[in-house]
Amino acid sequence: MSEAAEILSFEAALAELAKIVAQLESGDLSLEASLDLFEKGQKLAQQCNVQLETAALRIEQLTSDGEIVELDL
Repeated sequence: MSEAAEILSFEAALAELAKIVAQLESGDLSLEASLDLFEKGQKLAQQCNVQLETAALRIEQLTSDGEIVELDL
C-alpha cells in the first residue's frame, strides 16, 4: 500500500505525528527534508482530525438507551 493511501489507527497516526514534530524541532534537517516532513505531518493531522470528528459523530448519535445509531458515511 502506498504511503499516501495508508490509513493508520488514530493512535499510530498520533505517534507518527509526535515523531515528526520532534524531528522538526531538532533543527537538524535540511530545508527540503523539513518541508517533506511538514507535509507528511499535515496529512497525519488531517487524518487524526477526521477520525476524531467521526468518533464525535458516533457519540452524538447515541440513543437514550445507549445504542449507537449507525451512520451512512
